[in-house]
Amino acid sequence: MAMARSFLQLPHAALSYLGADGLPAISRIALGLDGDGAPLTLISALAPHFAGLRAQPACALLLGEPGPKGDPLTHPRLMLRARACFANAAERQSLRDLWLSNHPKAKLYIDFTDFAFVRLQPVDALLNGGFGKASRLSTDDLRARPA
Repeated sequence: MAMARSFLQLPHAALSYLGADGLPAISRIALGLDGDGAPLTLISALAPHFAGLRAQPACALLLGEPGPKGDPLTHPRLMLRARACFANAAERQSLRDLWLSNHPKAKLYIDFTDFAFVRLQPVDALLNGGFGKASRLSTDDLRARPA
């Protein structure tokens, strides 16, 4: 489970969602964690995935990248199924501070009024740790353990 949790520390992910036209779509997103360890992203209302997630919150993340050598299908990765939950105004300042601590370049646009924080609440996951090493995971498996 440590491998799965380590993928949640990556700074970006591929997000799949249903577009406004009902067809599947994919976008690369910046990724962070909220104070409870749930995946979090910051999205502009100008991005197609903003409207897609508002209309249909079911989504999925793909975390992990193939290495420079070898078969890309043998490299570890995590597929996380989730539901998007837009943060409310009362949470904005604490999420802003947390986001900037890990994404300092976002200071250029984080206060634009069209940007919103979106939690990607895990439903379940599939960890592919390499050839022949796949495991289905629950939300409990993904929770960070106290140090």
